[in-house]
Amino acid sequence: MAISYNGDVAVVLDSQHRTPGNLRAFVQATLRSIRTGKSADVRFSSTEKIEVVPLTTKRMEFSYKDGEDYVFSDPETYETVNLTPDIVGDAKNYLIENASVTMTFVEEKAVEIELPPSVVLAVTDAPEGIKGDSANNVMKTITVETGVNVQAPLFIKAGEKIKIDTRTGKYMERA
Repeated sequence: MAISYNGDVAVVLDSQHRTPGNLRAFVQATLRSIRTGKSADVRFSSTEKIEVVPLTTKRMEFSYKDGEDYVFSDPETYETVNLTPDIVGDAKNYLIENASVTMTFVEEKAVEIELPPSVVLAVTDAPEGIKGDSANNVMKTITVETGVNVQAPLFIKAGEKIKIDTRTGKYMERA
């Protein structure tokens, strides 16, 4: 959700409702300003009114990396959006060309991207399993095309495609 706070629009990254024993209830929230990009912890009393700013979501595709920025394009209008690495966050580990993502906008400015639950990536480096090292569910560290290391079973070889859970970063199955 996004709210209007101190004359600026801020995205709520995290919020917790707290009721300490001898005090009034309050909400502790972590907000990121859209204008400055800085995060801050803010405390709201339970009686305080806040103005919610509407969010819009749109399907976008990852096009390419331009220096530090990540460039996404709208598949219908071909408009492009550049995002900084701090907005992309850990999603960069699973972005390949033409990967589809859901982008959240506040007042025509991109504030967050959401990956699908799983992605299919090619294995670029997979060391051979050690003979006799197959007692029960032994895993090895492999590298996928985005440069991320993933724990996978011994039978996975370089050149194969595997499915990875984007929420946990774990191997799911062969693709």
